[in-house]
Amino acid sequence: MTKYREILRLKSLGFSERSIANSCGVSRNTVAKVTKRANELKISWPLDFGMTDGVLEEMMFPKTKSATNKRMPDFDYIRKELLRNGVNKKLLWVEYCEEGRMNGEEPLMYSQFCYYIQKNEERRRATMHIPRKPGEQIEVDWAGDPAHIIDPDTGEIIDAWLFVGVMTYSQYAFVEAFINERTNNWIKAHNHMFQFFGGVAPVLVSDNCTTAINHQKSDWYTPTLNTTYHEMAEHYNVAIVPARVRKPKDKSNVEGSVGKISTWITAALRNEQFFSLAELNAAIKEKLTAYNARKFEQKECSRLSLFLGEEMPLLASLPATPFELCEWKQATVQFNYHIAVDKMYYSVPYQYIKNKVDVRITESTIEIFYNHNRIASHRRITGRSGQYSTITEHMPENHQKYLEWNGDRFRKWADSIGINTRKVVDAILTSGRVEQQSYRSCMGLLKLAEKHSPAKLEAVCTKALCYSSKPSYKSIKNLLVSFNEEELESKQDNSSLENKPRGITRGARYYGGKIHDQSKYY
Repeated sequence: MTKYREILRLKSLGFSERSIANSCGVSRNTVAKVTKRANELKISWPLDFGMTDGVLEEMMFPKTKSATNKRMPDFDYIRKELLRNGVNKKLLWVEYCEEGRMNGEEPLMYSQFCYYIQKNEERRRATMHIPRKPGEQIEVDWAGDPAHIIDPDTGEIIDAWLFVGVMTYSQYAFVEAFINERTNNWIKAHNHMFQFFGGVAPVLVSDNCTTAINHQKSDWYTPTLNTTYHEMAEHYNVAIVPARVRKPKDKSNVEGSVGKISTWITAALRNEQFFSLAELNAAIKEKLTAYNARKFEQKECSRLSLFLGEEMPLLASLPATPFELCEWKQATVQFNYHIAVDKMYYSVPYQYIKNKVDVRITESTIEIFYNHNRIASHRRITGRSGQYSTITEHMPENHQKYLEWNGDRFRKWADSIGINTRKVVDAILTSGRVEQQSYRSCMGLLKLAEKHSPAKLEAVCTKALCYSSKPSYKSIKNLLVSFNEEELESKQDNSSLENKPRGITRGARYYGGKIHDQSKYY
């Protein structure tokens, strides 16, 4: 802008137009034009303090509004249309001219049309400086340019992505490299950042990345956090405010820090080679310490001193334990009232059989939810696959009774049926490597006695022992199917005859037989 005040001041001191032009960086014609116009308006030095160069320009040379009599475009409509594929300013100008001529209005020229659109956009992009309070906010993001590590075995160059967290007020920064930008590293980076800062600010401004936002459930006005990220926010008692898409000024501090970090950390390490992520992060830590301790260009303090002196005392305390990373999956409750998670099986109350449930998985626990209500919790099983974690209360009542049985109880029950049933149970209990392996078979015998009858089971066991000294549950079951009820009745009749008391029985003496030594019979 022309220095109108300075021109008038130097003119009042008697300087020539050439000297004034050289001092103010304008032409002699401009000096002459300004002084002439000031004389016409009777404006002379000294001027009021509020009479700035802008005010003087408006007074002496008001802008001509050559286009005010012409129809102005609908800027809101144009802005919306330019976002559509294939739509450009030239097309919109042609449509604007056609509409203006139909209404008998003179349209703007294409250059004017573009000029006013640009001015409108500039007004929309006007920014406001929002002063931040100490300890109020943290901004986080992934840096744009990765660092690199070398695979010591293959020599392959692997990208390492930098997570950046910045305290908004002091610009105190945290940086750590990760192999990828997945959820587990995103959460781990936050845990490490909070530990680095030694506390938590009430507001966290995050990037709009997929590890933070569930884009399927979000729109431009109502962003929805991913479940894991939301749980992390609750754990640290922090409010997460996602930045808008393609709005870097929403997190201007971290965006600015990313550029500085790219210079003072990434670029500073460009000539060094690292063969592991640990080596790279050790070098980053060293450079980061120097970066935070470096004084500001226009301040007599550093990020570190400003953070320690004004921000850190205001941060909320960290929880007792870091947030434990979790993963959410869906599972269907099987008929055996268990769900499968990583080839391990966890019980659920049997009432939820065939229902879909949500499963929260951490390194140590498995939590199962139905309609957002927790219905089961287990310690996570490790080791060989196929293991079961079963809570007795989740089982139907008849299944709970099954757990109450053991080898001694099965033997006692078999004794109540008959001696041959006991022999069969003993054989079954000793058939496996461990006794527990045969409990189901013994329980099967118990069910057979309830279905048929104890007497029939004893008879079948007697018959089975004639064929094998160690009959199985399956052989007993098959024999019961083919066992003739008349055979059972015959056996019962014979048994009764054998035990029936006889009438008067004549001895050998009655028939004249020799009397032998009677002592061996008594």
